[in-house]
Amino acid sequence: MDYETILFSLEDGVARLTLNRPDRLNSFTTVMHGEVQEALSRVEAEGARVFLLIGSGRGFCAGQDLSDRAVSPGDAPVDLGTSVENFYNPLIRRLVALPMPVICAVNGVAAGAGASIALAADIVIAARSAKFIQSFAAIGLIPDSGGTWILPRLVGHARAMGMALTGQPIPAETAADWGLIWQVVDDADLAATADALVAKFATAPTAGLAATKAMIRESWAHGLDEELDLQRDAMRRLGFTEDYREGVAAFLEKRTPAFKGR
Repeated sequence: MDYETILFSLEDGVARLTLNRPDRLNSFTTVMHGEVQEALSRVEAEGARVFLLIGSGRGFCAGQDLSDRAVSPGDAPVDLGTSVENFYNPLIRRLVALPMPVICAVNGVAAGAGASIALAADIVIAARSAKFIQSFAAIGLIPDSGGTWILPRLVGHARAMGMALTGQPIPAETAADWGLIWQVVDDADLAATADALVAKFATAPTAGLAATKAMIRESWAHGLDEELDLQRDAMRRLGFTEDYREGVAAFLEKRTPAFKGR
């Protein structure tokens, strides 16, 4: 399929999606939402083992393209709840639920919904020049796309509140120090670092990784006793996978495992 606002490929288990509106800092429009959703359907249906999300040009994503739903004083009100319900909520839910590692490589600015989308990934790598900005307060809104849920869980109450209320840009190195992201690298090394991680996960035991990410994300809703029971159930299920048997055999035979993702 030809896309207007994104680039997408899926080969050898690796799905790569590039937000591709560099002249608008890859900000989202209705068209982009539709194309991203179609690409995610392919990721879900075609056996991807790792998903990489990146942005083209000098930034990752500036969030919503406000010109796509421009309003001025005196205009009829726009129902932003409908926009969130129809576009951003489904996007975050699908990214979080993908049964494989989701990596986001952030080059330049990630602002508004763009920051929330990046931080919804399982692993976030940022170029040293990158910045994360919760820009909603500047236009009288709240951090949507999961922002009010994601931020305090990553950086705690005080930092989440400061980010959300002030809109202060958070440099990549600070983001890494705070635990907002996994890793910061020199700008020139961002693509190679992301590619190395993608290559690692493309040949990894996918079912085990999918179960790990799901359990960590869902653990906030569980007490210890419930989590221990869920761990038991997951270990029982994963113990019957081909990848587990291959991993044990490779360990005993002192060779590199050949995981199939099943």
